[in-house]
Amino acid sequence: MVDLGPEPLSFDDVIAVARRGADVRLTDDAVAAMAAARSRVEELADSPTPAYGVSTGFGALATRHIDPSLRAQLQRSLIRSHAAGSGPEVETEVVRAMMLLRLHTLATGHTGIRPATAKTLLGLLNAGITPIVHEYGSLGCSGDLAPLAHVALALMGEGPVRDASGQLTVASEAMKQAGIEPVELAAKEGLALVNGTDGMLGMLVLALDDLTRLLRTADIAAAMSVEGLLGTDRVFAADLQALRPHPGQAASAANLRVLLRDSEIMAGHRDGSCTRVQDAYSLRCAPQVAGAARDTVAHAASVAARELASAIDNPAVLADGRVESNGNFHGAPVAYVLDFLAIVIADVASMSERRTDRFLDVARNHGLPAFLADDPGVDSGHMIAQYTQAAVVSELKRLAVPASVDSIPSSAMQEDHVSMGWSAARKLRRAVDGLTRVLAVEILTAARALDLRAPAAPAPATAAVVAALRQDVAGAGPDRFLAPEIEAAVRFVADGALITAAESVTGPLA
Repeated sequence: MVDLGPEPLSFDDVIAVARRGADVRLTDDAVAAMAAARSRVEELADSPTPAYGVSTGFGALATRHIDPSLRAQLQRSLIRSHAAGSGPEVETEVVRAMMLLRLHTLATGHTGIRPATAKTLLGLLNAGITPIVHEYGSLGCSGDLAPLAHVALALMGEGPVRDASGQLTVASEAMKQAGIEPVELAAKEGLALVNGTDGMLGMLVLALDDLTRLLRTADIAAAMSVEGLLGTDRVFAADLQALRPHPGQAASAANLRVLLRDSEIMAGHRDGSCTRVQDAYSLRCAPQVAGAARDTVAHAASVAARELASAIDNPAVLADGRVESNGNFHGAPVAYVLDFLAIVIADVASMSERRTDRFLDVARNHGLPAFLADDPGVDSGHMIAQYTQAAVVSELKRLAVPASVDSIPSSAMQEDHVSMGWSAARKLRRAVDGLTRVLAVEILTAARALDLRAPAAPAPATAAVVAALRQDVAGAGPDRFLAPEIEAAVRFVADGALITAAESVTGPLA
């Protein structure tokens, strides 16, 4: 159960609700804060002085004062017209994160929404009713307007949703089955439901959760490759790493040291016969790249934490009763780090692909068969697995092009600079999937190489990873249908089983 009040949300709260279906409840403080702010909005609604979003139109139409008899229609019209998304359906976990984050802003008491309306949104979330939100529609300024409007439309009992079983139905029917009454929005409530950066922020938090796992996975993959390519772990020594004291680099190098501890393969080529002075950059510089990625994730997490402590709406109801227009809905802070993370992913994946490629080339793999094939020429081994990996890396480089540097003015030039943060978040989700696949191919290839180094045994930690992978993927041998084995490796990375296997030997990795 996640308690929702005016206090900041935690990353764990968002993940629990979005991915694990945890229930949410509003605290008494939240209900009191909403009620107090609502009283002030109703005062403004009764005043002859125009107040934006309360008694006026929206955006470039804000100059029109709306007669009280038309204000309920004003709110309905806002939501219906703004629910203008298009394209594929957005993932359930993203919509649930967005609903939770919007509910949190409502719970701060800075939007002026009625507690009953917030409780209806809470009811949808706890009933597992997920409004259909589309890929396209948000410019990331004035918040994620179209995506949030599709959510608000469901509160009114309109539009398509998925019920708790995942079945597509209409909102009114799903709400009836769950015993939830649709709401008729009152003054300012339409704006309060749509004017936030909740979609892009939700996707940032989800990506941070994924990348925390994937960067540990990248260290495991690098360790397996260093070992399988007869590299050295001396470059990962703590005193060498301390000469450049980036915290992420230190953490990554520490992981590599513990993962490679007690490797017979590495010990066996330290007999003086090795004439190599230095390993290639993709091996030697692994902690520098993965470490910089960690530090970037830490920066993005600090931005996300501040956003989780925010109350984003326009106009905002302040503690002294003022209701003020503002620009806090602009998505730039979130958009920038979403783009930064896509750059990081492309670079970590690029280094992973280079390590995979070294395994396949007899000029660089130090005694392994060409393409790790059972009978090179008859068999192609992992030749085309590397093609697949390279294709994904190429796509990741395209996804690393920033969305936040683009801006298309809208709303008759009233909204003349926008963040494109939603677009940055959508491409980051594709990038996270791509990195998962690239690391899976490296793990698959490195495991095959470690098998081929027998009878020399790998380190206990990397051996545990190979053994866990072998439960679903057979070891070296003649060519087999490779696509299912790649997908098995993708699942092995995505569900965390790879990390669990390694940590069964090393203990928790950094």
